[in-house]
Amino acid sequence: MSLDWKKWTKNDLIFGIVLPIIAVFVIVLISKLQSLIGGFGIVFGLTMEILELVVIVGVPLALGLLWNRWAGGASGFLMGTFYALYWSSSFHGIAGSGTVLLAYIVSPMLIGYMAGALNKRSDNFKRLLISALVACTIGGLVLFTIFQMSSANVVTGLTGFALTVLTRMLAAVLTAVVVKVFFWYGMGTRKHTDIP
Repeated sequence: MSLDWKKWTKNDLIFGIVLPIIAVFVIVLISKLQSLIGGFGIVFGLTMEILELVVIVGVPLALGLLWNRWAGGASGFLMGTFYALYWSSSFHGIAGSGTVLLAYIVSPMLIGYMAGALNKRSDNFKRLLISALVACTIGGLVLFTIFQMSSANVVTGLTGFALTVLTRMLAAVLTAVVVKVFFWYGMGTRKHTDIP
């Protein structure tokens, strides 16, 4: 069934034009907050943390939960490598930086693989949530532990632990919700048939 080109609804305009434009301006406003409030500080920290959580937690976790452990692990390797390459220029060959960059590759690979291995393509929300939480908690612990082995590490103490592990647990919950919505709309790999 295709829609006629004349059949536009109010919801089409709101969700297809108005809300995306508002979202773009909100993103631009957030990016300009640092110049408006006079500093890098919290705005830079939040945007970098969101970038990290999306790239090296959300993507491999979602693919692991939606598809399988191999897709999660492979996407974790790729996204972790991209993230490590992004940060490699900042280290400028500092001693011990290779360990930090390696941690950015190993942790998302582990998260994606574990999520897929634990979930086994299930669309049950409790299983999705538990698989995501376990994978992200262990991935965060591994990342924090590898960071402690590097002389270039700046993520230390209780605050560093909270930023590394607790934020990944929050990302696990949010990603599990998004994956469940994907399953509702038939975007998972599991085919719904009458055979159990």
